[in-house]
Amino acid sequence: MTQAPDRLAVLVVDDEKNIRTTLTVCLEQLSHQVVSVPSAEGALAALAKQPFDLALVDLKLGMDSGLELIPRLLADRPELLVVIITAYATVETAVEAIHRGAWDYLPKPFTPAQIRHLVDRACERRRLTWRVENLENTLSSALPDVDLDSQSPRMRSVQDTVTRAAASDVPVLLRGETGTGKTVVARALHARSPRREHPFVVVNCPTLSEELLTSELFGHARGSFTGAVRDQPGRVEAAHGGTLFLDEIGEIPPTLQAKLLRFLQDKEFERVGESRTRQVDVRVVAATNRDLETDVQQGRFREDLLYRLNVIEIVVPALRDRAEDILVLARRFLNFYARAVGRPIPTLSPPAEQALVQYSWPGNVRELRNTIERALILWPASLIEPEAFPAKMQVSTSPAGPQLGGDVTLAEIEAEHIRRVLARAPSQDAAAATLGIDVSTLWRKRKRQSE
Repeated sequence: MTQAPDRLAVLVVDDEKNIRTTLTVCLEQLSHQVVSVPSAEGALAALAKQPFDLALVDLKLGMDSGLELIPRLLADRPELLVVIITAYATVETAVEAIHRGAWDYLPKPFTPAQIRHLVDRACERRRLTWRVENLENTLSSALPDVDLDSQSPRMRSVQDTVTRAAASDVPVLLRGETGTGKTVVARALHARSPRREHPFVVVNCPTLSEELLTSELFGHARGSFTGAVRDQPGRVEAAHGGTLFLDEIGEIPPTLQAKLLRFLQDKEFERVGESRTRQVDVRVVAATNRDLETDVQQGRFREDLLYRLNVIEIVVPALRDRAEDILVLARRFLNFYARAVGRPIPTLSPPAEQALVQYSWPGNVRELRNTIERALILWPASLIEPEAFPAKMQVSTSPAGPQLGGDVTLAEIEAEHIRRVLARAPSQDAAAATLGIDVSTLWRKRKRQSE
């Protein structure tokens, strides 16, 4: 999304033709794009062809129920705003609609002013979503250099390869588990290349159907499918002069693999519904967490496409294989998120550091980043303890602790008991209640234990 969504793509689902016509005229007068269908099947077919921002769904669709349609629409497009419209308005129906995922509820008969108010609210909601997405992109773009900086010999080898590969225009294939930072490496390739002043365009291949992904990549001509009201360039054209990053390339369907192969070979393509051949100048970087050689053997991925993509291969190591970086990254994430929320930068206690280092990190750097962000938000003290981390980390990394009747002091027993109660309590208030003390006493005990 490159600009704030002041114009919506609206899907109207109603089995009464006059209602569909009225809503279409009203919405088009407000400059919104409208597709109207009379049935649940028509709604699902329309959604498969193009994305929508807002869906106005009648409660009764012949023999079908609009309530039953809501989760089916949201399964294909979770961010879709669904509004139930009906002449049979009851509190129970409204509650059920919201429970199933509807955004709002509009009783019939409605006026043009009500429709205008509804779509104005939907536009504001989409603008807010757009601002959040742009903020997330800004925040994530501030972190890649932190992630790529490394004390690990394996990551330093990756950095060396990135530096050498950046000067060329040949395709690069990034391999590695989910969350290892393949997007970070792709951005580094672009930033260190002669193309750095031109766009870096990301296409997340698994998130779209084949038709939508083809249109997203290569664009479409006006009238090529329902709702295509204007010529639309694709991400390939948007990346002209820069870098096109194809994330999770192993997920693209076979027919699109053939088109992508031709594009890689000749830098030529056609928009969907158009015969004109176009050319662009882009550098392609792809990423995958799949074993593409096995996919080739099983017929799921073209061998010639794999060879074309894999001119230079960079394997991004899992976080467990670069343990030297765990605490360095953790502290940098702490600094970043503390500054973002205007909080003093907390410190990791020695047990917390041990928990971080001993954990296996199946979600890699992404999981570490989320863990630190969660700890900074939920843990109120300036010294972060292992209890600030998810329970699975404490179970897998915490030592057995002192045993009752063993050669330990009462202070050690108390400290271990407090630590375990805090680990399973939903809050410090709840932990204090379990221990039979007030929160201030608990805080003083924890402070003494950390000194």
